[in-house]
Amino acid sequence: MLKTGAEHLESLRDGRAVFVGGERVKDVTTHPAFRNGAQSIADIYDMKAASENRDLLTYEENGKRYSGYFLQARSKEDLAFRYGVHRAIADKTYGMFGRSPDHVSSFVTGMSLAPNVFGKYADNLTGYYEHMRNNDVYAVYAVIPPQAGRNPEPYKNLNIPVPTLRVVREDDDGVVISGQKMLATGAVYANEIWIGNITPLAPDQAEQSITCAIPCNAPGLEMWSRKPMGREAKSDFESPLGNRYDESDSMLLCNEVKVPWEKVFVHNDSALARQIYVETAGHTYGNHQSNVRFHSKLELIVGLASKVAKASGADQIPAVRETLGKLAAWEAMLQGAILGQIQGAEQWPSQSHWCFNRRVVYAALNWCTENHSIIIDQLRELCGGSVFQMPADISVMADPVLRASFEKYWTTPQNAAVDRMKLYKLAWDLTGSEFAGRHQQYEKFYAGASFVVRNYNFMHTDWSAMEGVAERLLSSYGVPSEYSNAEAA
Repeated sequence: MLKTGAEHLESLRDGRAVFVGGERVKDVTTHPAFRNGAQSIADIYDMKAASENRDLLTYEENGKRYSGYFLQARSKEDLAFRYGVHRAIADKTYGMFGRSPDHVSSFVTGMSLAPNVFGKYADNLTGYYEHMRNNDVYAVYAVIPPQAGRNPEPYKNLNIPVPTLRVVREDDDGVVISGQKMLATGAVYANEIWIGNITPLAPDQAEQSITCAIPCNAPGLEMWSRKPMGREAKSDFESPLGNRYDESDSMLLCNEVKVPWEKVFVHNDSALARQIYVETAGHTYGNHQSNVRFHSKLELIVGLASKVAKASGADQIPAVRETLGKLAAWEAMLQGAILGQIQGAEQWPSQSHWCFNRRVVYAALNWCTENHSIIIDQLRELCGGSVFQMPADISVMADPVLRASFEKYWTTPQNAAVDRMKLYKLAWDLTGSEFAGRHQQYEKFYAGASFVVRNYNFMHTDWSAMEGVAERLLSSYGVPSEYSNAEAA
């Protein structure tokens, strides 16, 4: 089935426990902190369900129609189709929603190409994939232990519980989990949460190895939100990104949450807990989406940089044109890397399925996480002091005297006063606002710490082939003949 936006919003009115400070949010679809973000997700569902997008964003199989990101690719054409789906969703939110409905869905779809990796839980994984696509489920994940709990020794020495989520009991009908997990980005707008472990676990951490799925309104589950951006935003004009595209981040707190056995995918296996991501196409499918999402965001940044330069007339300065040219080159390079993931696709993890080129996916991922701050700093330099020259807010237009002064003195040959203010408000929301600050941090760490991302590149490089190139050259020459037979002095 394909959900509409209204149906998705209704699905969020399920009694979930969301806390903003000391306040429990009764309805995320109407609360000032979350209603606009929830509507942005609903708009994605409406876009997918629209008849004109039927063949662009959805596919049919066995007489049923599903969201395009659930397609198991059996050709390069299928991968290109998936790319188009991700691109449409990313463009819809200008790349601001990292954990949009196509992200974790892509992880699960990629995993479903090799369910045997899950051992005795293979049928559970296949069943969950079918459950997700049949019900158009929006899932997010929490796959990192809380920072404070990564070293259990201080807790043991003080005889207090380690906060990391773990299985605390097994029953006939499932397992019971308790503890914290981070960081459930988008969870307040989702239907379900995939709990897992993307980082390695030690052999003695088997009780933490649980990988499972729980509904967002599961009894005992609490979502503790960071400070929401939408709560303080006055309007789209004042906060054009933060007001609509704050995807939220939550710490999960599980207080004896029951997970039925059919929703358990890894249990008591610290090695398998991470292997399911890299030994299936899950991690690659999901991070292709991340690359596409970043590219949509980069297009906004580059386009805005050009408009900011033109607004001050600085676009005529050679050094500024050089900066714009550099940004444009980076955008084109990322686009090429994304398309290369399809062109260089692999028949993996089986001969009947296709996967995006893993090396190129991880190379692009590394580039994105390492360069976002540099890219934003380029935009910041182009803005200069212009973002501070505007009145505090657009309310100056309500006073005839102030409006006259504003339109007289803030208008330039390039832009009317209101248009300049609108432009610089957007620039500030990308470079200096609290929303911008969150994105600076998110883009550095959404795929893990930098050494983790580089390790993915190391893992997926054919080092014997690389060394073979050097060896081929080394073997093509030797010690000059006049020296090779010379006796040692």
